[in-house]
Amino acid sequence: MTEIITILNQKGGCGKTTTAVNLSAALAGMGKNVLVIDMDPQANATTSLGIEKTEIENTVYTLLTGKCSYLDAIYETPTPNLYTICSNISLSGAEVELSKEIGYPYILEEKLERDMVDFDYIFIDAPPSLGILTLNALVVSDSVLIPIQSEFYALEGMADLIKTINLVQTRLKSECPIKGIILTLYDSRTKLAREVSENVEEFFKDTEYIFKEKIPRNVKLAEAPSHGQPGVVYDPECAGSKSYIQLAKEFLKLNGDEINV
Repeated sequence: MTEIITILNQKGGCGKTTTAVNLSAALAGMGKNVLVIDMDPQANATTSLGIEKTEIENTVYTLLTGKCSYLDAIYETPTPNLYTICSNISLSGAEVELSKEIGYPYILEEKLERDMVDFDYIFIDAPPSLGILTLNALVVSDSVLIPIQSEFYALEGMADLIKTINLVQTRLKSECPIKGIILTLYDSRTKLAREVSENVEEFFKDTEYIFKEKIPRNVKLAEAPSHGQPGVVYDPECAGSKSYIQLAKEFLKLNGDEINV
């Protein structure tokens, strides 16, 4: 059965989209059929997957507003086994439109006919906010991954984020537990990064799984979107790509899933 996972953090610059794109691409390279839903109006995931956002007709926006079907919204990316539902600037006005709908937190769930297409995993790249788009992502999701940057104020706002996840579970009766915490932009040479890692472990203690693989700050990962490719495709031998491949293996092990190559 398809597992839907939202990658979420309301802080920008934490490597959320980079994680969504590269974890998905790494899993696709291991034989998994993966769909990335770009729920961010900035559409950075769309660009990073090699889709020209100004030229696409069907997007998350047209799906949510009933102007296209789920199947029509899915695009094949240049990376084998990797698909996407794209975003563009039109999604920025969706929150106002959706807020007028009855049962607006459930719109994506109603539109996403997960049994129509055989995906192993669906990753949702949520916007860096806790608004209606994020709420829709959480309601439809089976779990949440939280990337946390290894920088000062890394845990700022984390209590609000967890509170939102808990509210979705209790008030909207939709289970979306935190699958794990991913440390990103990590530089083991700095005292700050090590301190942030310790703070994250102390904050979550034994309540959440913290991935052992830490994603380093890496120039090639930053370059890759400008070439319309995930980092693991653009330069699979760079440190950042190798780290995301290891993260994908750890993710599959956590899920009890096999690697198909």
